[in-house]
Amino acid sequence: MMCRRIFSLIAGAACIATLAAPASAETTLEKIKRTGELTVGTEAAFPPFEFVKDGKIVGYGSDILAVVVQDLGVKKTNQLDLPWQGILPGVLAGKFDFVATTVGINEERAKRYAYTLPIADGVPYAMKRKGDPMAKVEDLNGKVVATQLASSTEPVARALDAKLKAAGGAGFKELKLFTAFPESYVALANGEVDAVIQSLPALAVVAKEKSDVFELAMPTPIDGGFTYLAWVTRPDDKDLRDAISTTIKKMRDDGRLAALQKKWFGFEMKIPDSGYLPPGAQ
Repeated sequence: MMCRRIFSLIAGAACIATLAAPASAETTLEKIKRTGELTVGTEAAFPPFEFVKDGKIVGYGSDILAVVVQDLGVKKTNQLDLPWQGILPGVLAGKFDFVATTVGINEERAKRYAYTLPIADGVPYAMKRKGDPMAKVEDLNGKVVATQLASSTEPVARALDAKLKAAGGAGFKELKLFTAFPESYVALANGEVDAVIQSLPALAVVAKEKSDVFELAMPTPIDGGFTYLAWVTRPDDKDLRDAISTTIKKMRDDGRLAALQKKWFGFEMKIPDSGYLPPGAQ
């Protein structure tokens, strides 16, 4: 009798424990597949990656997103157009599922976000007004240089300024930070700044489309800098990150990514399988 009672108490406790145990949390990828709905954060002021045309977000990144959405089985996509400065804090705060706008890879971000496979080579470059004699980084001494606030090229510009001063130069006369890159192009055209530092793919398109106003000046990489552009998820969403990377890799291997690069940039870029993340990356 006593034995049956003890067994009953143990069984009952086990049952209560089972009922009380929390169900495993649903991942963002599982939620997307269950609901068939996806919400992404995008800065639609970064042509030709993402920009608004005829009231619709279009561009290289949007074309890739269309394939990712199809592979995830998504029926409804909400693409939020947000200021760049709100994109990365927004994904960590859970305001959307992942960042579908290019994010430059650097060591600080790699510790806080999970990067997908790169979608573009983002070597930093300087653009100048057409005819300006600047041809090497030392020519930026004493010049007003622009880039985007909180972009991956802001630390590049600051490091270059410090490097010029360490070498005995004057460094930049001023570093101007703009909310969006198109604003910096206007400032360069009207003489407010002397050069804009940004990733090469985007500058190459601007210089080509406005060849009577702008031209490329010189590369501005910093030592140990990582120069690729990718999308990011929250660190806890590595299954979602891996699913996106699988689609990007498939597009790279079957030539669709190269076709999109030629469509939007006019040239192809090599996308690596490894070596694009700094040590300690998520």
